[in-house]
Formats: sequence, C-alpha cells, structure tokens
Amino acid sequence: MNKKVAVLPGDGIGPEVIEETKKVLHAIATKYNHTFEYTEADVGAIAIDRHGDPLPDSTLEICKSSDALLFGAIGDPKYDNDPNAPVRPEQGLLKLRKELNLFANLRPILAFDAILHLSPLKEDRIKGSDFIIYRELTGGIYFGDKKEDNGEGVASDLLIYHKEEIRRIARLAFEAAKKRRGKMTLVDKANVLASSRLWRKEVQQLANEYPEVTLDFLFVDNAAMQIILRPSQFDVLLTSNMFGDIISDEASVISGSLGLSPSASIGDQYAMFEPIHGSYPQAKGKNIANPMATILSGAMMLEHWGLMNEAEKVKEAINRALDENIVTEDLNPATPHKTSEVGSFLSEYILNH
Repeated sequence: MNKKVAVLPGDGIGPEVIEETKKVLHAIATKYNHTFEYTEADVGAIAIDRHGDPLPDSTLEICKSSDALLFGAIGDPKYDNDPNAPVRPEQGLLKLRKELNLFANLRPILAFDAILHLSPLKEDRIKGSDFIIYRELTGGIYFGDKKEDNGEGVASDLLIYHKEEIRRIARLAFEAAKKRRGKMTLVDKANVLASSRLWRKEVQQLANEYPEVTLDFLFVDNAAMQIILRPSQFDVLLTSNMFGDIISDEASVISGSLGLSPSASIGDQYAMFEPIHGSYPQAKGKNIANPMATILSGAMMLEHWGLMNEAEKVKEAINRALDENIVTEDLNPATPHKTSEVGSFLSEYILNH
C-alpha cells in the first residue's frame, strides 16, 4: 500500500514525538511492504514565526493532497502569556478542523495492565477497560450564536444541532461498534435539552440499520459517574461536542498517563491523527517526552486505512515496552529511557517479531 502523509510536527515536543512515530511507521512499512511518503509542513507557533499565520495556505494545500495528517502538538508560552497577541497558535488547529470538515473526534480509552498502578483510580475498577468515545466536533454550543455581556450582566450561547450533523457521526459510531463488541451508548441530557432529544430520535432511527449493535442511553451526569465506577462496561460512547469534551478528558485518567492517549479527527474526506497531550514546552529538546500517544495515534491511522494487523503490531510493541519498563520519565522517573530510545525499541520489536 502506498500512502501520502502530511506531517505537522508543530510546537514544543511535537517534532520529537513525531520523529519517533515516523521511525515506528517505517518499521511497519518495511515489515509489511508498504510505502509511506511524508511531507512536512508548519502549523501553530512555528508557523506564526515563519509565516505570520498559524495555518499557512501552503500547509493547508499539503494536507488536502495527502491521505492522512499526522499532527504533533501546538502552543507556545510566548503567545499563551501575551494577552495582546493578535493571533494564537491554537487558531491554526481550529481552522484546520474547520477547513477539512473534521466532524468526528475519536478518543480510545485503554487500561494497560503494566501501568494500572499509575492511574488515580483503583486497579480493580479500571482493569479490562477498552472503549472509544465518538465526540461530535464541529457543531453544538461551541459553534452556536453567542451574545456577549453588554454590561448588563447577561450572556448566552446557542446550542444547536441539525439532524445531518447527528446522523453522520452516529453512523461512524455504529460502524465502529459493529467491528468491536457490538454495544453503543449515547450520552446526552434528553431529560432537559431539546437538542439531546433530537439526538435520541435520530440515533434510534439509525439503529434500525444496525441490528447487530445494542444501543443504550445514559444522561451525561450518570455517564460521568459510571466512567469512574465501572469503565469496563463501555464499548462505544457517542456524544455531542461539549459533553464529549468533558467526559473524554475525564476518561483519559484511566490509562494512567496523557502520554498514552491518542486521538483522531475524522471527516468525509480527510482524517487527522494526534496525541491529546499538549506541547509541553518545558521538555522541548530534552529527549524526555513520551512518544507513545503519538505512536498510538499512528496506529489509529493504520486502522483508518484498514491495516488492522499492522495497527495491532504497533500496540503489541507498546505493551511489550510497558511490560519491560522501556518508558520515559513520566512512567518511570527512577530509571527512565529517552524519547528516542523508546522509539528505537518499538521499531526494532516490530521488525523482529
């Protein structure tokens, strides 16, 4: 298989974790006889510095001519700490999602046996957890009409959804559930919100096309509690933008480290894969950042292309590294390995097993 990948290293530790991901993907390409062609482009703070724009037109064109996007991290303190900055790095990511119509955010949540003890939750509660959150990414209250306080102490945000926005992400979630364990949970607030009642109506109608998938419903407050009490009960969670934003961050503590949390943003035509951690500027250039979340995002890219065996091999290598404690300082502060050493171990494991 030949694929073109737009590589957006971005800021902070982005270039370092991207480099190790490319190393692992090169091992996959070698072992399974694929060709991955990479084209790098600027985004975020580095793009502002070089081009005066957090998402230059040249970067967008490279993205649109590729089969997938591999994204590192975005953000820089010199912009975060400047209240008068005319443009911010994060605007590049928001514009990228909008321009490519990346309407579905996917967050896999997996409890790795070797590091259960690192989670703030009890091991017996999280053991065996393996679910994925499908969050609608381009609609809802974040994008509805806003009325700022005009001095009278009143402001509002409009929560609006159209059925087409609901059905397109619901279909992706149903397809995922069909390939996984056959269970999907819609997380909403249908007892209070009219928009949630529309979600239920449309998802229930679509469920008729997926008789092999069991559909159930949870109010978001109960879902937030159940994710802590018994996360292993879930398979696929589907939710709107704001609710998904909140519960996906809550669920990320199950893995024990943000350094093990990948994600994908999917549209009808384009797909982007990125770790959920930030740019961690304090670690920039020190070869100490955990590359596993970005590497697991690369595995999600392989899955997106239907390369399931290849993706499983990456996950197998990650599990072996965790078992043998070949990890960075966030997972093993006593005897840590360097970012590059973790990438080398994973790529060598893939080539030799």
